[in-house]
Amino acid sequence: MPGPAVPPAAPSPRSPCHPAPPVTGLTRVGCPHRFLASKEQFHAYLRAQSEPSSGGEEKEEKDGSCQSEPPAKRVKSEELGQDGENREDAGAVEKEPAERKRARGQNKSRPCMKPNHYEQSRLCPSVTQGCAEKCYFGPRCRFLHDVGEYMAVKPPDLGRSCVLFETFGKCIYGVTCRFAQAHLGDGYQNIINTELAKQWEGKLLVRNNLSKDLQHQLRKRKFSFKKADEYLRGLAKPHGDGGKGGKTTGCSTEEQVVPNCTTPQEELGDGPECPEASSMKTVGPVTDEDIIKLRSCEKKKQTSCKLSLHCLFQCGNLPFRRICKRFGADITCGEMAVCTNLLQGQSSEWALLKRHHSEDIFGVQLEGAFPNTMTKCAELLNQTIEVDFVDINVGCPIDLVYKKGGGCALMTRSNKFEQIVRGMNLMLDVPLTVKIRTGVQEKINVAHKIIPKIREWGASMVTLHGRSREQRYTRGADWDYIAECAKIASPMPLFGNGDILSYEDANRAMQMGVSGIMIARGALIKPWLFTEIKEQRHWDISSSERFYILKDFTNYGLEHWGSDTQGVEKTRKFLLEWLSFLCRYIPVGILEHLPQKINERPPYYMGRDYLETLMASQNVDDWIKISELLLGPVPTNFTFLPKHRANSYR
Repeated sequence: MPGPAVPPAAPSPRSPCHPAPPVTGLTRVGCPHRFLASKEQFHAYLRAQSEPSSGGEEKEEKDGSCQSEPPAKRVKSEELGQDGENREDAGAVEKEPAERKRARGQNKSRPCMKPNHYEQSRLCPSVTQGCAEKCYFGPRCRFLHDVGEYMAVKPPDLGRSCVLFETFGKCIYGVTCRFAQAHLGDGYQNIINTELAKQWEGKLLVRNNLSKDLQHQLRKRKFSFKKADEYLRGLAKPHGDGGKGGKTTGCSTEEQVVPNCTTPQEELGDGPECPEASSMKTVGPVTDEDIIKLRSCEKKKQTSCKLSLHCLFQCGNLPFRRICKRFGADITCGEMAVCTNLLQGQSSEWALLKRHHSEDIFGVQLEGAFPNTMTKCAELLNQTIEVDFVDINVGCPIDLVYKKGGGCALMTRSNKFEQIVRGMNLMLDVPLTVKIRTGVQEKINVAHKIIPKIREWGASMVTLHGRSREQRYTRGADWDYIAECAKIASPMPLFGNGDILSYEDANRAMQMGVSGIMIARGALIKPWLFTEIKEQRHWDISSSERFYILKDFTNYGLEHWGSDTQGVEKTRKFLLEWLSFLCRYIPVGILEHLPQKINERPPYYMGRDYLETLMASQNVDDWIKISELLLGPVPTNFTFLPKHRANSYR
């Protein structure tokens, strides 16, 4: 295991793959009063426990520092009533200062450093890959080419074992690996375990990578969008009584733009031969795949009665999805990708589409506001990557997306919405799904009006988040409304989403008539939730078991992002983002009432051991301390604030 050993915790013979026995017949577990603590007592305990390992030195907490408790966690007690609700009237939102409004949601002004800034002197990639004589950058290269010079300034190793070397028999990062002592021989030669390396030869572990050739085509705008261009030309033509392009007057958009070389008369043999078919030159058996498009009924249907992991901004990365897949998630979905960035060939955006071989049912989610970009992106993905479905994000509430006409804004732009769904459905050979909210305004639900249209436009499934855009996450999901929409959507499957944090919540959701459940924040707070739902029990998971889940995440992260300085710090960054949610979990063994509710603020409490208490901390310094147990000390001048600081509690 990289990094220092796990701190002392309650002994547990079970691993995450062999869960604890269920807690049954309990409405009151333990004695919560002996666990409850004030904020001062809580942090004093953590400081006292950490003093021996830090040599008695205490870090000074600076008011307003980025290493303090996130601002979203601070709630003035005088503003809340006995039931936790705000005492102000309904007009309080309008009276709220502009500065406070801007502080919600995405934390745009947070101090953060990119992982490549932590290493001033870097070794040239050509040297790492053993081809120093052919430097990619030529005479303009600003990297080091002398291995001895690099080793003199390289940061110290973080551990004695390298997960890449132990898993694959070879570490491609060589001397730049932060665990290089595990696989470096004399003269800094990279050791290879040939027997283990042969086992992985020819195996594709991660798919949907962006090739250099495809990136060049996209950047030079040489990629052919033949089908999308044909569809978009049809939208530009006036139809019916001279209305604007794209208005569905008299016939559907699909009927307007799909070339039909086979009319009913031609099918009987009485008409002329289709010119496009007659001029086609083929080699081998002749098929009709390029001439006749798959009908909607011929496409694979999205599997119902499944547990789906929703795409999670900043946290729904490939290593986290591997964790959830191991605990029983049936369907996984990549993070939301912006279609314009994909069309431009941005490597960082294409990284969101990567798929691990363990993800048997995997989809990608796209965000866009206009038919031309979304339709072209659908054709691009249909030709270049392997997915089981493509999802349109019509539920994103953030201002950056909404003000450009994407996300929730599409629910109010029905014409563009229809053109996007119909166009993407024509481009794709896999099911097209749509994620929506109940509406834009808090008290005006419109999903029940939109769902029949989405079904008519050709979507295979709809996922409904039981809150409006204005509500964000500050109120409970409206599952009664989701049940109403599930009846309206039939026979099209409808997945429900919102406030699932226990198997009881999942059971109540399935009783609403939905085809499946999509889980988002609940998986961040307790990724073993999928196991609890399938086994119908509460899992009193120990702190050591949770720590080994984090250890597996860091190992997956080092495999995915690399074991050099950049890869280690990127893994640390996403680990800290996850810990900002994971700290909300309250262990089953100290709960007074089961189950825990997702919108109830966790109190300050003392865990059953030091590690459990440390994991319950909402202080950034304690999250960093956990990361140091797994990935070694943080670099000098390290800072971190979570990407999201939105208050999701009632």
